[in-house]
Amino acid sequence: MEIKVCGPGCAKCHEAERVVKEAVAEAAVDATIEKITDFNEIAKLGVFSTPAVIIDGQVKCVGKAPSKKEVLAWLK
Repeated sequence: MEIKVCGPGCAKCHEAERVVKEAVAEAAVDATIEKITDFNEIAKLGVFSTPAVIIDGQVKCVGKAPSKKEVLAWLK
């Protein structure tokens, strides 16, 4: 599973990354988590508001940090 957390580094972006890491650890899934901070790279992924979470190419969340419950549901 490939997870991308997009955001320049604001507080909400850090929160999104933290929540995703916690959920992956809790669910014990095999996933790589990549933090993308470059706006050009983020735009290429079709995301124009941050933070955003992309799992296996699917945009799951844009413009807010997801809850751990949301991330756990996406990981199933």
